[in-house]
Amino acid sequence: MSAPAPFATPERMTTLFDPLPLAHGPAMKNRFMLAPLTNWQSHPDGVLSDEEFRWLVKRAEGGFGLTMTCAASVSAGGVGFPGQLGVHDDKHIDGLARLAAAINGFGSHSVVQLHHAGMRSPKDIIGQAPVCPSDNEETGARALSLDEVAQVKADFIAAAVRADRAGFHGVELHGAHGYLLCQFLSAEINKREDAYGGAIENRARLLFEIIDGVRAECRADFSLGVRLSPERFGLKLDEIKWVAARLLREAKIDYLDMSLWDVFKPPAEEEHQEKSLLAHFADLPRGDVRLGAAGKIMTGEAAARALDGGLDFVVIGRGAILHHDFPRRVAADPAFVHTPLPVSADYLRSEALSEKFVGYMRTWKGFVEEPEAA
Repeated sequence: MSAPAPFATPERMTTLFDPLPLAHGPAMKNRFMLAPLTNWQSHPDGVLSDEEFRWLVKRAEGGFGLTMTCAASVSAGGVGFPGQLGVHDDKHIDGLARLAAAINGFGSHSVVQLHHAGMRSPKDIIGQAPVCPSDNEETGARALSLDEVAQVKADFIAAAVRADRAGFHGVELHGAHGYLLCQFLSAEINKREDAYGGAIENRARLLFEIIDGVRAECRADFSLGVRLSPERFGLKLDEIKWVAARLLREAKIDYLDMSLWDVFKPPAEEEHQEKSLLAHFADLPRGDVRLGAAGKIMTGEAAARALDGGLDFVVIGRGAILHHDFPRRVAADPAFVHTPLPVSADYLRSEALSEKFVGYMRTWKGFVEEPEAA
């Protein structure tokens, strides 16, 4: 594996603050993308809450070049979390329009992440058995029929159209982390024997059909991204690299957002450890499609190293929870290091997290200080 890049210097950091043109929609004003972060803050019916509005707009105000919502449900039957933002009904459009206008007003590229949890949808939230490419005994999920696969495709496309109508600059398709589109990509989960199962070309078919549908139905300057993860959930690095290479080659999307858990780590599969997980994707020809990644980028040095490793932009998750103005802090100090963990609940409230979001962060080990015993 290649040696780490030297510590960040002001000269090297300038690339983080160069604008990043996209094939569709406005350029990102810098190379910082807000990760789509689950937060439990919206209303039970998916309507945007004031708490979620404040959280997201605060990040746009804090300098992110692209501000993305949490995973937003494209179907009432695909909701994955309590308090999940929705984009599956026209009743969601008013709140989304308010959010888009505010994000856009701070000069940030605004994006809704489109999500269906598939077999990971909690039965007590959706009120029925979850769905999956194939029957799944562990989760109690049932296999989708061909007609239902067509409906899933229609739901993603309709959700993109709603985001377009609401004034967002674009959408991202969530194909990572073991949710429905990722479940189709996984040979371990997807046991179908029709056009959507078998070889990776078939297991990726739904993703590429949704891309074509979004391009056909949304405005010409609407941006489109895809999030993939190359490990866990039965995924194989070679197969996800095949999907990524096709996405980059066909150039129907504007950016590929790789969720790598740790940007600088080697692959889990021993036969691919000759280079970093990041390098496996950064080395792919990409033309005009932009490549970014998430995974423990929480300091100015890490952000600079990731760009030196071949990325066009960095995706900031935990760092953005801790610092709504993470990009501005790195601009002021290339050696910026996030505040130490754990942090107090009051600290998180000061960073525009609601009580619901703070409660969710308590599920992340070591993130929030435990209250002192009486």
